[in-house]
Amino acid sequence: MKSIIVGLILSMCYFSMSNAFGQLPVKPLASQAQLLKSNDKKLAQNKKLVYDMWREFLEAGHMEVAEKYFAESYMQHNPNAATGRKAVVEFFSKFTKPVAIADSIKGQLVSIVAEGDLVVLSFVRELKDPNDATKTYTTTWFDMFRIENGKIAEHWDSAEKMKMN
Repeated sequence: MKSIIVGLILSMCYFSMSNAFGQLPVKPLASQAQLLKSNDKKLAQNKKLVYDMWREFLEAGHMEVAEKYFAESYMQHNPNAATGRKAVVEFFSKFTKPVAIADSIKGQLVSIVAEGDLVVLSFVRELKDPNDATKTYTTTWFDMFRIENGKIAEHWDSAEKMKMN
């Protein structure tokens, strides 16, 4: 009887520990319309500015809207892209061709957080499991923007340097 109880206790410990280390899939917190809301009018405007830039410029590839969204002195902290509005247009022109602008962000948007002059978008990112190539897992990608005078003045993300040809 004693060995059964010890076995049950060890099994419970094992399963509770394995669940503690198990990953939960990354999922959106709410609808995009809900994520855009804020009780603070300025924060709501900043969220909408970044949200619309993402849809129109990044996802739909409309480089002509850059002046609407980016300060001329736009600062870039991504190791693959240069600083300046002109540079961000040149960089993304290599990867995108204009398409219809969607009403919402196409990527799986987890959250939009705004505080002061900063807006952070987080997205679901699905990657191959390095331990089992037949499986994938989700993690989170973050982009942070600083707003100045109604335009995006600075950007940070967790990008790694890409091989450029």
